[in-house]
Amino acid sequence: SGLWGSDSRHTVTLIPGDGIGPELLNHVRELFRFCCVPVDFEVVTVDSSVVSEDEINNAVTAIRRNGVALKGNIETNHNLPPSHKSRNNLLRTSLDLYANVMHCQTLPGVQTRHKDIDIIIIRENTEGEYSSLEHENVPGVVESLKIITRVNSLRIAEYAFKLAREKGRRRVTAVHKANIMKLGDGLFLQCCKEVAAGYPDIAFDNMIVDNTTMQLVSKPQQFDVMVMPNLYGNVVSNVCAGLVGGPGLVPGANYGKNYAVFETATRNTGKSIANKNVANPTATLLASCLMLDHLGYVKIFIFTVLEVGQ
Repeated sequence: SGLWGSDSRHTVTLIPGDGIGPELLNHVRELFRFCCVPVDFEVVTVDSSVVSEDEINNAVTAIRRNGVALKGNIETNHNLPPSHKSRNNLLRTSLDLYANVMHCQTLPGVQTRHKDIDIIIIRENTEGEYSSLEHENVPGVVESLKIITRVNSLRIAEYAFKLAREKGRRRVTAVHKANIMKLGDGLFLQCCKEVAAGYPDIAFDNMIVDNTTMQLVSKPQQFDVMVMPNLYGNVVSNVCAGLVGGPGLVPGANYGKNYAVFETATRNTGKSIANKNVANPTATLLASCLMLDHLGYVKIFIFTVLEVGQ
């Protein structure tokens, strides 16, 4: 216990998920046992094929009890009606995990086209196009509602600037489509500008989302901290993961006021490579490192493994 700087143990909710999730989380459990990490896992299974929400509700209850979770991605059941939120989305909204944070950085020993990438992506995690509000007015005509609120936009902007200051970052870029969605994205952008005024030590700019993706693949080094609504965060996170070597290398974290859930950043179940012992565990191991940091333990560094080509 002295090695970890604490004599206490923590119980963490473990959600194996689907696809490669169970095998990747088994790697974490084996590593924790080997390193005598003072963490006990409460395993909660969520079956994505079941219509009932009992299992995901049990998972939510477990996280409320333990405060922290490590999870694999849960497959989205496309057979459920539109009114049913995906299990992943239901978990985030039930716990109000409003900030999804992904640190996208060049890793030692990983060959990529672009070097010296070091971007923190902050994604609003509870509204936008992920509100599960769709309906078919008449056959062949579908309306899908995108929800942007002032309260949540101010909250995620404040989170981004506060994190930027804590991490010694110099710039925050708000990503949006306010030139077309003047009310929805316009509100988000205005909230970012208001919050930016309270952080004169941090530069602020904004960029339209389509230009952002082009700039990312051409000159990613120009970005520092990025904040954006839900859907754009999904797209930008996946682009950035590709820039530094792929989805198997980048961890993600979901933070709320009272709870935190750690997972791989791109939320891909990897069903096509499940049970073949070829899935890259790096992202899941790094997610577990973020979890240990959150719990106040000394961080486990696995970059040395990458440097020697393992």
